[in-house]
Amino acid sequence: MKALRNLLDKQKPLFAEGGKYGKFHYLFEAAETFMFVPAHTAPAKGVQVRDAIDLKRYMMTVVIAILPTLFFGMWNVGHQHYLATGEQADFLTKFLLGAKLTLPIVIVAYTAGGIVEVIFAIMRKHAINEGFLVTGILIPLIMPVTIPLWQVALATVFAVLLAKEVFGGTGMNVLNVAMTARAFLYFAYPTEISGNIWTYLPEGSKTVDGYSGATALSILNEASAAAVDAQSGALKALEASWYPDLFSFKSMFLGTIPGCIGETSTLMCLIGAAILIATGVGNWKIIFSVFAGAWVMGLLLNVLASSGIGNAFMGVPAHYHLVMGGLAFGAVYMATDPVSASQTETGKWFYGALIGIFTVLIRVFNPAYPEGIMLAVLLMNVFAPLIDFFVVDANKKRRLKRATV
Repeated sequence: MKALRNLLDKQKPLFAEGGKYGKFHYLFEAAETFMFVPAHTAPAKGVQVRDAIDLKRYMMTVVIAILPTLFFGMWNVGHQHYLATGEQADFLTKFLLGAKLTLPIVIVAYTAGGIVEVIFAIMRKHAINEGFLVTGILIPLIMPVTIPLWQVALATVFAVLLAKEVFGGTGMNVLNVAMTARAFLYFAYPTEISGNIWTYLPEGSKTVDGYSGATALSILNEASAAAVDAQSGALKALEASWYPDLFSFKSMFLGTIPGCIGETSTLMCLIGAAILIATGVGNWKIIFSVFAGAWVMGLLLNVLASSGIGNAFMGVPAHYHLVMGGLAFGAVYMATDPVSASQTETGKWFYGALIGIFTVLIRVFNPAYPEGIMLAVLLMNVFAPLIDFFVVDANKKRRLKRATV
């Protein structure tokens, strides 16, 4: 590291203001501070917040917390492929196939978003923001492995521009940037982001008899449309999958099911949540309330289903909602976005609970889109300032009542 430090010190004057490459100063600074702690320190006088962690270290903690879902997702991509083709493969073979398909998506997302970040940093003459360290890895994880790379680039550029830079950059965005990228693809190119696109099947490959690439949410959505029995039809539809126990509760908790690259495993998401909460980076109130909101809404729908009201999806046991689709991934990595989430402590409870409630409602009652976490997070991003307003306003009224004249 000392040799690298010396190399950077020799090149630094070239990138300083007035230097040969002065206009690329912020690009050089971004690379330098990514590898080394900044040399400047707070002055002796004045008011400063002194902490051992800066924004880059903060963002790297989130990236580290995401890695379990990334590595598991790589393995599961290969696992689903060999499951569908009926071929036998060991752990490493499955992982390498998944890595071969996943890493290009990660590289494209980082490259496309990084170019936009650099352009805006040079135009605005400010340091390159660290926020894209997290966004750049979140976007690939909420994509199917079969997504065309040009669509990943287009969605990333769209999201960074429209959901972030137009509002002023990192710390100023209203909407979660990664969810905006997914929403863009969902409405612009729905056939590449939904349907039987979750398993990698190259041209010419043969699948086993009865193979279906549908997710658990798609199966339940189809069962609802077929008007099967509301109390028992849902689980029967899952049990009738082409592969035994493919959609059992255990399989969905572990994540050995078709789905987006990084969102299938609730277990890996919980490991990430533990890292975020232990380091003080993630907010446990939001994570807990998202799960609680989804579970309570699932129970209420179960009561209606037991009365013979509604569709098969309403009869799905409430705890199944916690491990299906991207609820866990959204609760841990999306809803806790410190910029677009609610800022007040009381507001975080309402914010998370409403995300969970709306996720289940959208799943059950929206025939066009069985996954609800994306729309629920984006919807509550918009309402987060309003939640904070009512929380602060209620606090002011309580304090005024206690005040004595």
